[in-house]
Amino acid sequence: MEFRYFDAHTHAHFPAYGKEKEDIIRRAAEAGVGMITVGTSKLTSAEAVAFAEAYDRVWAAIGLHPGHAVESDRDEDEFGASDDAKKIPAESFDCDFFKKLAESEKVVAVGECGLDALYADTEEKKEAQRREFVAQIRFANDINRPLVIHCRDLYEDVAKLFEMHKPKKSPIIHSFRGTVAEAKRFLEFGCYFTFGGVITFPPKKNGIDYAEVIREIPDEKLLSETDAPWVAPVPYRGKRNEPAYVVEVVKKLAEIKDASLETMREQILKNTGQAFGLRL
Repeated sequence: MEFRYFDAHTHAHFPAYGKEKEDIIRRAAEAGVGMITVGTSKLTSAEAVAFAEAYDRVWAAIGLHPGHAVESDRDEDEFGASDDAKKIPAESFDCDFFKKLAESEKVVAVGECGLDALYADTEEKKEAQRREFVAQIRFANDINRPLVIHCRDLYEDVAKLFEMHKPKKSPIIHSFRGTVAEAKRFLEFGCYFTFGGVITFPPKKNGIDYAEVIREIPDEKLLSETDAPWVAPVPYRGKRNEPAYVVEVVKKLAEIKDASLETMREQILKNTGQAFGLRL
């Protein structure tokens, strides 16, 4: 089947899907959806690579989520259920481990990595996140792969680290929820921006005006994602998300940009190929 759509950021290998992973991949294939399944730790990155190697339409990103640079609560969707371990201990970026993973031809990016204010309520935690993020910027440069950036409320801090450490490849800002000014700031670094199901939700009072931001981003810098298993788009809101639902995101991007679905679909495929070095 040909590629018609692309989910640039999903976690299709996570335990949230249990024994249904084959069904998830089948439904994505039937919808013409390719995907990048994204690691968040050593464990989930190794699982992402194994998952990508098992399927033709799947690639992997490997990295350390900023929430795991510090001790965090166990998310069963991400790590599975456990009667004993309610916390995930802080992890440091293991360059040798990830370099071995990156030998797979299915590894197309480093991440998701970055900074997250939710997990940075002390200076020690902030510094831990910065340290692990810088290590991954350097690693991405060493292996010539783009970064997949997770950022929550710390966009200026990420930009400053980009200025200091200069990513070689244009980074991908995952699930961007910054301002127009912040978007323009990241365009200076050649960044791409992924948007997911939240853009299909009714706007919140005093919330982010996603349409305003998306209109200011050039078409050639837009990517589509699901961040599955979370944040399913309308009309699936409230259900477990999956890559096949990325079609609804592309429809919304086309609507916001006043473009036809076919035009937006083709543009996003082209952008995805350029961002990740894929032939789609």
